[in-house]
Amino acid sequence: MLKIKQFVSTALAALMAVAATFAPVALPIASAQTITNQDLGIQYGAATGLGSTDVRVTVARIIRVAMGLLGIIAVVIILIGGFTWMTAGGNEEKVAEAKKWIFAGIIGLAIILSAYAIASFVINQLVTATTTGGTI
Repeated sequence: MLKIKQFVSTALAALMAVAATFAPVALPIASAQTITNQDLGIQYGAATGLGSTDVRVTVARIIRVAMGLLGIIAVVIILIGGFTWMTAGGNEEKVAEAKKWIFAGIIGLAIILSAYAIASFVINQLVTATTTGGTI
């Protein structure tokens, strides 16, 4: 019974995530209204001496760097598992530990790549929606 509840809750969470990702959001902006940099507050960075780069672009760069570092960590975890396996010398306990390291690294890498894809999609959609003046 517990496994069924876990399956249903996991399936429901996945369905909600997919629905939230692909559901069309129709919030039309009035055709006479155009979004400008003044409306978004992009000029404040240049006025305070922090630079004139768009804040959304800066956030996207920070996310890209963070995901790159996490990817490097995941690859290092996989390498640790491989090294442990190679030096196990036939010891089943060390081989099992190495398999756990490798499996954890692969799962982590899959999560990181998924998070990068989602973050990239969201940032691109935000930039497109706020700069074209069209519908969201």
